[in-house]
Amino acid sequence: MPQYKAPVRDFQFVLNEYLNLAQYKDVPGFADAGEELMTPVLEAAAQMCEEVLFPLNQKGDKQGLKYDNGKVILPDGFKEAYQTYVEGGWPSFTCDPQYGGQGLPEVLNMPLMEMVCSANLAFGLTPGLSHGAYNAIMLHASDALKKKYLPKMVSGHWSGVMCLTEPQAGTDLGLVRTKAEPNADGSYAITGNKIFISSGEQNLTENIIHLILARLPGAPAGIKGISLFLAPKIMVNDDGSLGAPNKLRCDGIEHKMGIHASPTCQMSYDGATAWLVGEPHKGMRAMFTMMNAARLYVGVQGLGIAEVAYQNGLAYAKERLQMRAITGAKFPDKPADPLIVHADIRRMILTMRAFSEGCRALALETALKNDLAHRHPDGAVRQEADDFVQLITPVVKSYLTDGGFEMANLAVQIHGGYGYIAEYGVEQYVRDARITMIYEGTNGVQALDLVGRKLPVGTGRYLRTFFHPMDAFITKHRDNPAMAEFTKPLYVHMGYLQKATIWIAMQGVGNPDDAAGGAVEYQRMFSLVALAYVWARQAQIAQEKLAAGGDKEFYEAKIATARFYMQKILPGTISLLSSITAGSKSTMQAPI
Repeated sequence: MPQYKAPVRDFQFVLNEYLNLAQYKDVPGFADAGEELMTPVLEAAAQMCEEVLFPLNQKGDKQGLKYDNGKVILPDGFKEAYQTYVEGGWPSFTCDPQYGGQGLPEVLNMPLMEMVCSANLAFGLTPGLSHGAYNAIMLHASDALKKKYLPKMVSGHWSGVMCLTEPQAGTDLGLVRTKAEPNADGSYAITGNKIFISSGEQNLTENIIHLILARLPGAPAGIKGISLFLAPKIMVNDDGSLGAPNKLRCDGIEHKMGIHASPTCQMSYDGATAWLVGEPHKGMRAMFTMMNAARLYVGVQGLGIAEVAYQNGLAYAKERLQMRAITGAKFPDKPADPLIVHADIRRMILTMRAFSEGCRALALETALKNDLAHRHPDGAVRQEADDFVQLITPVVKSYLTDGGFEMANLAVQIHGGYGYIAEYGVEQYVRDARITMIYEGTNGVQALDLVGRKLPVGTGRYLRTFFHPMDAFITKHRDNPAMAEFTKPLYVHMGYLQKATIWIAMQGVGNPDDAAGGAVEYQRMFSLVALAYVWARQAQIAQEKLAAGGDKEFYEAKIATARFYMQKILPGTISLLSSITAGSKSTMQAPI
C-alpha cells in the first residue's frame, strides 16, 4: 500500500529561510504570514491531506465516476471530503476579504496545493480550477458580477471551470466556433460545444460557474474575435438564491488514462444565459489571467506527484531486500541487503529528492514573485516581479510536469515488477501525472512561449530578472572555498545557457525553425540552470545554519543533495547545448 507524509519541515525551510517571508511584513497581506500562523496552517493542511484525501486516492482511481443522464457522481467519500475542505476554510485562503476571503498571499497557498496534489490529484482539480476562475472574475468582471458570484465561489459552495477547448480547437483557440447572441436584457445566449472540461459537471458543489470562450456576431476572425462569458449551471436570483437550471448540459465524460476520479466533460450550450466578462473581443486577455495561474498550479501538480512518488520509492528501497552490495554485505544479519545500498537505486532516489526539493523552492519563489507583482507598494518592484513571473511560468509548468512524470516512472522502476502492480500504488502516479504535460498548454507550447514570446521582450528585459541575481550571487560567494563546489558549476553552466540564449536569438531571426526546433531543449536547459541556482542558494543557507548549530541531519542532507545535483544532473546542459546549436535542418528537411 502507498504512503504519504506531508513535507512540512521542508515547507518551513523554504518559506522561512530560503524566501525569508518575514522581510515582506510591510507588503499588504503579509503582516499575518509569519511563523505563528504559517506553522499551524501547514500542520492543519498536512493532517487533512494525509488523513482525509490520501485514503481516497486509490479507492477513487479504482471506483471511478458515474455518469447518468447529464449528471456526474464522484467516487464514494469525495463529497464528504470536499465538505471537510470547505469547512476548513481552504477555498478562501488567498481570496479578497471583500468577498469573504482571508486575504493571505498566494505563496502560502502553494504548500496546500502541493499537499493536495500529492494526496489526491483527481480531487484537487476541482478547487484548483475554481481558484483560477475566481482570479479571472476578480480581475476582469464587472462589480455586479463579482458581487453576485464571488462570495459563494470564495466559500467553496460554488465552483468555477474554464471552457476553452472544442473538437476542432485545442491549442489553436482562434478556431473556436461557440456563439454568443445578445439578449434584450443585456445578457447573452451561448450556443456551442466544448470538450475536455475538467469538473464541468460534478456533485461536490451547489452550483458551477462556467467561464466560456465564444464569439459575438460580426467578431473578427481568430483569437482577436473571442470574448469571455460567465454562465452559471443554475441561474442565480437577485437575492443570491438559486433559481432554474441554465440551458447547458454534460453530454458525457471521457474514459481516460489517469485521474479517473476527476470528470473530464463534454459540454453543450443550447442558448445558455451568460454575461460578458471584460470587454468584447478581449476574452483571451481575461482567460490568460486564469491560464497563467493555472499553469503554475499545474506545475505544482507535477511536483505533488513527484514528492509522493519519491516517498514511496524511498520507503520501498529501504525495506526491500535484494542481493548484496557489490562492496560486500552491509546487513550481514539479513539474507540480503536492502535496495538502498545499490548505486543505481541511490541515483534514482537522489534524483527524485533533488527534483522535489529544488522544484518546491522554485515554485514557491514564483508564487512569491506573483504576490509581489500584485501587492507590493513600489511600482518598480511590482514590474520586476511580474517580469520574473512571465519568464518563469512556462518553465515551472513544463519542467515540473515533465519531472513529475519522470519521477513517477522512477518510483515504478525502484519497485521493479511490483511497481507495475496496482496494489503498490505507484503505477497510478505515472498515469495521473501524464496529463499534466498536456493540459493548460502542452509543454511544447510552453517552450515556444518561452523562446518566441518571453526572450525577446524589451531586448531581454525578462531575462535580466533571472541572470542578474544569479551573477550577483556567484560574485558574492566566489571567494568562499566552502561554496566553490556549487558556485563554480553554476557559473560554467550559466555560461552555457547564455550561449544557447544568444544562439537562439540570432538564429531565430534568420530561420524561425531553428528557434522553434531547439525550443524544448532550451526550455529544459533553462530549467536545469534555474534549479542549479536554487540548489546553490539552499546549500549556502544550510552551511550558515550548520555553522550556527542548526539541525545537523536536515542541513547536511540539503548540502549533499545540492552536491549530487551539481555533479549528476546539471551536466545535462552540455548535450542540450549541442542539440540546440545543431539547428533544425535535420528535423525539418528529413522525409517523413
